[in-house]
Amino acid sequence: MNPSALLLADSRFPGGGHVHSGGLEEAAARGLVRSERDLPGFLYGRLRTAGLLAAVFAAASAHAAARTVHSSHWLRLDQELDARTPSLAQREASRAQGRGTARAGRIAWPSPVLTRLLAETPRPHHPIVGGALVGIGGGAPVDAAMAMAYLAVSGPASAAVRLLGLDPFAVNAVVVRLAGPLQEVSDEAAATAGADPADLPAPASPVLDLFAEEHARHHQEEVRLFAS
Repeated sequence: MNPSALLLADSRFPGGGHVHSGGLEEAAARGLVRSERDLPGFLYGRLRTAGLLAAVFAAASAHAAARTVHSSHWLRLDQELDARTPSLAQREASRAQGRGTARAGRIAWPSPVLTRLLAETPRPHHPIVGGALVGIGGGAPVDAAMAMAYLAVSGPASAAVRLLGLDPFAVNAVVVRLAGPLQEVSDEAAATAGADPADLPAPASPVLDLFAEEHARHHQEEVRLFAS
C-alpha cells in the first residue's frame, strides 16, 4: 500500500476524523449497538454503503490527480458526490473532514494539483481531497480506495470503544476480520476510477442518512461526544 494512503488512514493524521463516529453514536443511543457482538453487522453495512461510496470517489480523485485534468473536473467530482449524499448532516461532516485533511495536506503534500482542486472546491468532500492526496503522493486508485474504505470502519470502531467501553482487543479483531471485504470494496471502487463523474456508482445508505440527521438534531439539543 502506498505510504501516502497509509498516512491518511492513520488515526494520528490531523484530518479531524476523531470527532466523527460515522453513525455509531446514534446507533448506540438507539440500542442497536451494545456489545462486540453487534459491531460486525454495523461495520460491514457501513463499509458496503457509505464506505464504498467514499472509496469510489477517492479512487476517481486519485486517478484524476495523476493526470492532467481540467480544473472543472474537481468541481464535477464534488458535485456528483454531493448528489449521492442526500443527508445534509452527512455532507457537512464530509466537508468538515475534507477541510481538515486539506489543511494538513497542503503542508504535507504541497502541489499545484491540490491548489487547483481547492480553488474549485474550497470545502471539498473528504474522499475527494483524500484521494487527490494519495494520487499526488504517487498512489494508485486502489490505494486511495483502501484508505477511505478503512477509515469508514476504523472510525466507528474507535468510537465504539470510547462510547461503550468495549474491549479494544475484541473491537480490533472485528476490524481485522473485515480485511477481505475491505479488499473487495477497494478493488470494486478502483475498477471505476476512470469513469466520467456522472457515471460513478451510487451505493446508498438510507438508514445512515436518517441516523446522521437525527444525530445532528440531538447534537443541537444536548451534548454529544461526536459531531456526527
